[in-house]
Amino acid sequence: MATLSSTHCRSYSPLPSSSCAPSSSSSCSKLGHRQRVSVSSVPKRCLAAKVYCVKSQTSSAGRMQDGAMATTATPIENETPFKRLKDGLLSVPSSIEYNEPVALDINEKESAVSITVVGASGDLAKKKIFPALFALYYEDCLPKHFTVYGYARSKMTDAELRNMVSKTLTCRIDKRENCSEKMEQFLKRCFYHSGQYDSQENFAELDKKLKEHEGGRVSNRLFYLSIPPNIFIDSVRCASLSASSGNGWTRVIVEKPFGRDSESSAALTKALKQYLEEDQIFRIDHYLGKELVENLSVLRFSNLIFEPLWSRQYIRNVQLIFSEDFGTEGRGGYFDNYGIIRDIMQNHLLQILALFAMETPVSLDAEDIRNEKVKVLRSMRPLQLENVVVGQYKSHTKGGVTYPAYTDDKTVPKDSLTPTFAAAAVFIDNARWDGVPFLVKAGKALHTKRAEIRVQFRHVPGNLYNRNFGTDLDRATNELVIRVQPDEAIYLKINNKVPGLGMRLDRSNLNLHYAARRKKAVYP
Repeated sequence: MATLSSTHCRSYSPLPSSSCAPSSSSSCSKLGHRQRVSVSSVPKRCLAAKVYCVKSQTSSAGRMQDGAMATTATPIENETPFKRLKDGLLSVPSSIEYNEPVALDINEKESAVSITVVGASGDLAKKKIFPALFALYYEDCLPKHFTVYGYARSKMTDAELRNMVSKTLTCRIDKRENCSEKMEQFLKRCFYHSGQYDSQENFAELDKKLKEHEGGRVSNRLFYLSIPPNIFIDSVRCASLSASSGNGWTRVIVEKPFGRDSESSAALTKALKQYLEEDQIFRIDHYLGKELVENLSVLRFSNLIFEPLWSRQYIRNVQLIFSEDFGTEGRGGYFDNYGIIRDIMQNHLLQILALFAMETPVSLDAEDIRNEKVKVLRSMRPLQLENVVVGQYKSHTKGGVTYPAYTDDKTVPKDSLTPTFAAAAVFIDNARWDGVPFLVKAGKALHTKRAEIRVQFRHVPGNLYNRNFGTDLDRATNELVIRVQPDEAIYLKINNKVPGLGMRLDRSNLNLHYAARRKKAVYP
């Protein structure tokens, strides 16, 4: 899911992206701020005067300026993350002009939050968004009055939606508590409305249903676009004209990919701004919500042992690996328009690379973090063809089961050349990383499902024990592995002596295994 946030959000490393806390699996964490409000500055759709961010389980939403993450905020002292979150979602817009920052009394009138998942019958909604919303509800990060509506073209009843959603909800957060009861309560808040994405009439019907559930309260509405980019504009137009809030805020979360290139991204932003203010638009990359991605900057900047080693003097190469053990499985129509490079590498993996390689930001404010990430991207050497490999999976057999080739998918053109695998050597031409290859690899229908960062260190100069390693010098290389999924872990490979007579060396792992270390499960 995505973090629900305000005009500006405070972000941590990859700040929750999925939940609310920076780089942590706890519930809410982006910090809020008190906002200056005036009649002239209130946007079209009535933004709240006091707003916060919400963290979910799998994706992070922060305000992004023309496609880049940009957030600023001032922490409020002596408030728990839960309280900050609830206050933000229960915020009430102001129609009074203030010359100084003012904290409004959010209890003057109760508010309701209506979350509409546009494209509710799709894969992303079923696997990520609804489970993320449930995680927020489970940890009391949603307000008292909230409603979740699924909107899609498929014909479906409320009961059928709840049955579909229930199959993806799990009680993995804290098995000591009665999660099944919370699940039943959450499903009672879920409803469905069928309609076309370009129909103002259908969105007007949705608006009537939302008003029934809001019961005359201040209406805050969030639309999560879990749909292909080619229908973003139609949906936003209809939602803005027919289903936006009349007395609260209206916000739209846009999932990646945000266009195919810089030109199409700019065109999409321009089109969205015909119906929304910039501070109503939240462009997100849900992968930043992965627990280990959020932990990346914490690992580096709060542990002195790593900072001096984080450079070309000690690191031989960095590998960012993303592999899936399944193919397109009927989703080839979408995938064939983008391919593995646009679908995974230029967003998920490039975000991780920038977080890994950036310099220490001035603060944890999202704007400061963004600035350092941009410096990394600007320092990247243009890709050379000889440093790129692409491929496409063929029919194969695994475990006695035969799997079809990519072009055997009925939704994929038979003559498609869209890559399902890509690997590239990326170089960052700055003082810290000059000459260090960042090996970025992503693919579908591979042998294993995994996402990890592997940091391989250089060989020990004049190593006394080279003869014990033989010709395989890689065995003598230390390696730091950050396993993002599955089975989250951070471990460091070191060399040590095998107990007993003689001098036999072996590799061991200094291991932080999340499942064993943490009582609460990590968000997927």
